[in-house]
Amino acid sequence: QVQLVESGGGLVQAGGSLRLSCAASGRTFSRYTMGWFRQAPGKEREFVAAINWSGGNTYYADSVKGRFTISRDNAKNTVYLQMNSLKPEDTAVYRCAAPSNIGDSKYHYWGQGTQVTVSS
Repeated sequence: QVQLVESGGGLVQAGGSLRLSCAASGRTFSRYTMGWFRQAPGKEREFVAAINWSGGNTYYADSVKGRFTISRDNAKNTVYLQMNSLKPEDTAVYRCAAPSNIGDSKYHYWGQGTQVTVSS
């Protein structure tokens, strides 16, 4: 059974940093693109960042570019999201995701999410 478990969320002041982790189990995702998404109360889920299998290619939403960094450790089957210069508008539940098959563009597996709250 595939599981994605996020951790690292919490309450932080504006301008602060957090590092989220997403640990995968039940399957090795070292050849898969992995992504981070977020959803704030009353808003649609939005893409945050993605990373290809090798880590050589990364993709970011414009709203987080230059502040967030996605990375991965394939030996640990874990993906990270380093978030710096956090803003109140970054407050959301952050979830990691993975596709069902290598090369799929649609995400199939989702974690339960970790809450990030940024106070002003």
